Amino acid sequence: MVPLEITPLNNADWKPQARLDKLQQQHPNASLPVLVIMALLDIMKDSKASSTFEFLEHAKAATTAFKQLPEKNASMIAGADLFLHPLKTHSEHIRDVEDWKKSIFALFEKRLAEYAKFRERAADKGLQFIKDDAVILVHSYSRAVMMLLQKARQGNKRFKVFVTETRPTTSGTKAAVELRAANIPAELILDAAVGSVIDRVDMVIVGAEGVVQNGGVINQIGTYQIAVVAKAANKPFYAVTEQYKFVRLFPLNQEDLPIASPPYFASSEDRNTIVAKNPQIDYTPPRYISLLFTNIGVLTPSAVSEELVKFYMS
Repeated sequence: MVPLEITPLNNADWKPQARLDKLQQQHPNASLPVLVIMALLDIMKDSKASSTFEFLEHAKAATTAFKQLPEKNASMIAGADLFLHPLKTHSEHIRDVEDWKKSIFALFEKRLAEYAKFRERAADKGLQFIKDDAVILVHSYSRAVMMLLQKARQGNKRFKVFVTETRPTTSGTKAAVELRAANIPAELILDAAVGSVIDRVDMVIVGAEGVVQNGGVINQIGTYQIAVVAKAANKPFYAVTEQYKFVRLFPLNQEDLPIASPPYFASSEDRNTIVAKNPQIDYTPPRYISLLFTNIGVLTPSAVSEELVKFYMS
């Protein structure tokens, strides 16, 4: 059998991080999985593949390049997987490679237009849970959470919001400023103050960088400890997320995440220098999550696995 020849890849021009940064500037409201798909489409439009097999091999290499970025996270992995899966399933239906390429690009154009509606649909699903005079605790800055709260305010609901600082970032400050601009009373609190305000809170609402197979959530560092406090105080803990953030990961603990924790107690450290260390994300197990507000409906964490399979098979 003569082995199939594969056109050499010009992957020096891929520059995945630079592509993502540029796309983020062009589409500031787009979520990371969507930006990853857009970047991969740009790369694959330059592919000189002469067969569906060759095109698929190029696509696998491109998605791997994104998954191997130092700053990769669950959203990036979700986007790469969502790009690659249709290529595998559609490769059996059309034999002419150029026709097949056109069908793939048309498919993604349709999907990206549909994905653009996901955030608002997810926000709409959560509106029924926000009641007048509620006090809500949010963590970090999430565009899905911001949209939910702003839509609730536009619907003449009256509520107040505690926002965690979310150190070492300034995302909490950004959220508080945006909420006040929308005429929503918002107070910025220290991350360490969650326990002291939890009795005043009616619910916790967070976003998600990724929703894993068991219904757990990967999100900004600090989300897990807030969920633990909320559970102890018997307060509902909700996550607002788009379905394209459902990711085929199954972390068992905090060490089993896409981004490694910083090295603690390293022998090479300068013992005279004190520097705070923390991972960028953490994992909240499903037992701490009351419900997820998604574009396909309000889900319990146990329903995520089935919906994830349906989404990837569509």
